[in-house]
Amino acid sequence: MPIDPANPLIVQSDRTLLLDVHAPKAEDARIAVLPFAELEKSPEHIHTYRITPLSLWNAASAGFSPADIITALETYSRYPISPGISQGFSDTMARYGKIRLVSAEQLVSAHTRSGPSKKTAAEPAALPEELFLVTGEEAILAEIGAARSLFKYLEKTALGFRLRLTDRGSVKRELIKLGWPVQDEAPLVKGEPLEIGLREQSAAGRPFAPRDYQVEAAKAVLGGSGPGTGYGVVVLPCGSGKTVVGMTFMSYLKTNTLVLTTNVAAVHQWIAELLDKTALSPEDIAEYTGDAKAVAPVTIATYQIITWRPHKDGDFPHFKLFRERSWGLIIYDEVHLLPAPVFRVTAELQAVRRLGLTATLVREDGAEDAVFSLVGPKRYDVPWKDLETKGWIAEALCTEIRLDMPENLKIPYAVASQREKYRIASENPFKELIVRQLVENHGDDHILVIGQYITQLESLAKLLKTPLITGKTPNAERERIYDSFKKGEVRVIVVSKVANFAIDLPDASMAVQVSGSFGSRQEEAQRLGRILRPKGRNSYFYTLVSRYTLEEDFAANRQKFLAEQGYKYSIQHWTGEDLRTAADPGGAEDAGR
Repeated sequence: MPIDPANPLIVQSDRTLLLDVHAPKAEDARIAVLPFAELEKSPEHIHTYRITPLSLWNAASAGFSPADIITALETYSRYPISPGISQGFSDTMARYGKIRLVSAEQLVSAHTRSGPSKKTAAEPAALPEELFLVTGEEAILAEIGAARSLFKYLEKTALGFRLRLTDRGSVKRELIKLGWPVQDEAPLVKGEPLEIGLREQSAAGRPFAPRDYQVEAAKAVLGGSGPGTGYGVVVLPCGSGKTVVGMTFMSYLKTNTLVLTTNVAAVHQWIAELLDKTALSPEDIAEYTGDAKAVAPVTIATYQIITWRPHKDGDFPHFKLFRERSWGLIIYDEVHLLPAPVFRVTAELQAVRRLGLTATLVREDGAEDAVFSLVGPKRYDVPWKDLETKGWIAEALCTEIRLDMPENLKIPYAVASQREKYRIASENPFKELIVRQLVENHGDDHILVIGQYITQLESLAKLLKTPLITGKTPNAERERIYDSFKKGEVRVIVVSKVANFAIDLPDASMAVQVSGSFGSRQEEAQRLGRILRPKGRNSYFYTLVSRYTLEEDFAANRQKFLAEQGYKYSIQHWTGEDLRTAADPGGAEDAGR
């Protein structure tokens, strides 16, 4: 293929793709590579995608061939593509479909086939009691049988391996680690039908229609009737309306739906949105939390109640919720936080359509493959900056303020353990002076002061004379404070990490981060997301960091994620003199004692 300088894509031999976002065909190229490449970085000029085994298997499951991928790359590539790349695609994608997971009913007619099934099975009324791994290649059977990680799950049979339904997801995950993606041919159940329609005008009287990208996201997961459709993950920035994506998907499937989310406030937000934007009645929707345990055609529950058990080695009594009704869809809100105990239930419900919603698939435990195996592959994502450019989310100005440690804390910091060093730096008392000054400087903003350590937050709330929300704040009190914030009765609230997730505060326009979780990229994304709802004005994101401490190292990791999303940090240094100027001299001296 000839060199075409106008094309937007540079294909490199290490399977990274560089997309020039300013080139004329950039948007077409982005759409073309999305099915088989993972977005890694999206700063302002060049976006980086990577083709991985998981992304290729995802493409294979959606019906793409190596030839389809090469055609897409050649269409948009600026330079000739290395011949070795196409051969690598073929070798990797050929692994998909070698191992199939089938029900007992399918086994008799299917055990001799080693390729993908061409026949779509009828939807069952209930889940099968056991499943079977089958393949037409003896060498693959031998490899599976020799894998120690699979010993406890599989029983050898004449036709392959038998496994319990509850181990379905665990087996799929272990096989992916071994380089063998399973083609799951067990049919999906429809669940009990439920009419779910979207309103053209919200209950509050405002015109309503899903945005174009929200419709695209829902349709990307819906797919067609072939294998690998009807389940997957949608990645969209906080403030971009992931809940609307979920409701749109529900309106397509029209079935009993279970929604799992992070906390009671998020449950109530889901219920409010469903009543506002769908034709569902209050009788159609139920809350299943520590406060109320009702079940209805649409039930919203928390991860916390699902994973509660009376003692460490006991059973999870609320797992029964997954069998209370004939669910046809499960929505995992903030799917990157899916707790490990829920993995086993998610594995059992692999035959139910499922949708994962998140702003970032980054998991600090590195378990992204678990989400892929148990909920589904990523089906749709849009770079944060793309939505910002189109006005769907607010423009954020990110600033890191570095400040000195008080003299009386430098020696205690020097001799402390690593964990204690981080806490001492995080709780630098000079941060209170900066927070107070920032609040005064931004008199027109609705401000969240966010931190990790309760004693620090209690002190800040007292200093600012403003409400404090922590994990111990009763749900009713939390919602009262959130409501006051939304109404403008309270302009500043101090919040612990409970506000990281699934909290709808559309008027928040500024966040001040005084401490965080050891450089968590996931947390950085969530906290920034709290202020990204469009308000016709810029949003401000401040991070306070103690100079010459471990906090600087962790802050660099946190910033890396946002830099990859296209956000820039400006860095300011506040010296002791700056602090004394920002507050009265007595206040600065008191803070250092």
